[in-house]
Amino acid sequence: MTKSSDCLGTDSGRKIKFSIIIPAYNEEKLIKRCLDSIVAASAPYKDQVEVIVVLNRCTDQTGEIALSYNCVIVKEDSKNLSKIRNVGAKVARGEILVTIDADSWMTGNMLTEIEKKLMTGKYIGGGVISRFERMSLGIVVSLLIVAVPLIIKYGLISVGLFWCYKKDFESINGFNENLRIGEDADLAMRLKKWGKECGKKYGTITRAHIMTSSRKADIFGAIVAREYGIPAVVNIPGVLKIIKDSQLITVDGDEGKVYL
Repeated sequence: MTKSSDCLGTDSGRKIKFSIIIPAYNEEKLIKRCLDSIVAASAPYKDQVEVIVVLNRCTDQTGEIALSYNCVIVKEDSKNLSKIRNVGAKVARGEILVTIDADSWMTGNMLTEIEKKLMTGKYIGGGVISRFERMSLGIVVSLLIVAVPLIIKYGLISVGLFWCYKKDFESINGFNENLRIGEDADLAMRLKKWGKECGKKYGTITRAHIMTSSRKADIFGAIVAREYGIPAVVNIPGVLKIIKDSQLITVDGDEGKVYL
């Protein structure tokens, strides 16, 4: 299976099992790794997988890269991640929806593990185990500031990559477009609640996982570390200089860039 027509094609005549939705904002540097992982995971499902890349205000080559993999392209300029993902779900033709970020990549057995869970009839859908490509101070700080409050509010629940039947996603009205943070945990809790009503459980894939770039966490944590005088060592060009010189900065959290 190659990166072109054999895998992620847009042939409207195909019966689709999996629709994989990727929101993307200027992700030319990382989306290839994500798409390559989907190509590998799609091997057992020839002509049954479509990938929908939702371009969000992209000014780089993200769209061109997605087209080279024969992905479905949708555009949504809203600065609302829930809406961006929902737009992708609306055009999806697959029976099963899977969401993944452009800076993450899945193991080769991900789709088969998802199908195994759903075929038991015991699961409404669920999340997966997520791992960072490496640990850093930024990740630790991000977990303390962002993840801990969400755990307190929603409890321990797997997120990162979601999977469920499209009909169940539609039954809970998808992602909550009124939320700008914690929308993934919110979806997980509502999916779990819907599962209880249907006599099913919210599941976690444990025999497959996703890896996630530490890019955004590095930047966020480095900025917080500087503000509180915590020594920080990260591998993002420019961040060490910012910490050392104690300059005032603006962070674009979506793009993962720091502006002086």
